[in-house]
Parts: sequence; C-alpha cells; structure tokens
Amino acid sequence: MKGRYDAIVIGCSSGGLEALGRILPSLPPDFPLPLIVVMHMPQEDKSLLPEILGKKCRMPVVEATDKGNIAPGAIYIAPPGYHLLVEGDETFSLSVDPKVNMSRPSVDVLFETAADTYGDRLVALVLTGANRDGSHGIIAVGAAGGLCMAQQPETAAASEMPAAAIATGKVNVVLALDEIAEFLVSLEIT
Repeated sequence: MKGRYDAIVIGCSSGGLEALGRILPSLPPDFPLPLIVVMHMPQEDKSLLPEILGKKCRMPVVEATDKGNIAPGAIYIAPPGYHLLVEGDETFSLSVDPKVNMSRPSVDVLFETAADTYGDRLVALVLTGANRDGSHGIIAVGAAGGLCMAQQPETAAASEMPAAAIATGKVNVVLALDEIAEFLVSLEIT
C-alpha cells in the first residue's frame, strides 16, 4: 500500500461530521498532502463545516473556491450547493450541474475528476453515509491506480456508503474509524 501520493479525497454524508471530527484533528500540522472533502448538506445552508473543523484541526481548514489552487497541507471543504471538481492544473472548479446521487456536492464528481488529475497518486476514502454516492468514484480511482479506502461499515453511523464502495471490489483498505488517521499518517509520501 506504500507509494507516492499527492492528494487525498474524502466523501461522507450521514454521520460525516462526527467521522471527520475524529479523523482530521488527529493529523499533524505538517501533514504534507491536501485533503479535499465532500460532505452532503442542504444546499441552502451556509456551511459551518470549515469553522467547526478549523477549531479542532491542527491543519488549516478552508472552503474550496472556484479557480482556487490546491495547496499541500490544507483541508478543503466543498461548499454547499456546488459540485467540487479538480481540474488538470490542480485547481478547483465549482459547478451547479444537476445533482448526482441526489446530491450536490457529489462524492462521485469529486472522486472522478480527482482521479483524472492525480491518477495513481490519489488516495480516496469513503466514510459514513446513507446512499451509494462515492461508489462510481471509487471505481474511477481504482481504474487510475489510486489507493481506495473505506470506513469499516460496522463503525459507521450509516453503513450504506462505505458498504457500496466495498461492494465495487476496488477498495484496497478497510479500516475502523479510529484507525484511519494513523493509516493516513503512515502513507509513504515522497
């Protein structure tokens, strides 16, 4: 499972705030990769996720912006009501295209565009959630040679998303929620 990685994408839904709140604060302040997060939320709401997580995390937590650069060592949160895409020049774009899996932002959209950009240098992680969003994205990341991870469904508040990812046959690593941060820190990053 060791290799050279340049980015981590994370998708979650129901129970995601708790899961992210247990993983992300455990990462060291000098963690060298960008982490890009999609969590399903009502599109009319202003996201408080960057503020909530920012108070707990040792890495900077910011809302992703259209045409914003993806810099190492930061946590980027998809804004509500927009798909978050990774462009080939390692910038973000935001889209109001139709919902995917009844969601905007969609985990699949993030994972698929990140796989196109980072290929085998990408780590994708599906956490708790109550639909199948992320499973098509996991297939794309796996096809590009990236590392595919899922939360152990038994440790998820809602098991459907990680179970659907695992059912694709592309997931390389399945971990309990409390094992994920340590695994991410142990990745060989060169």
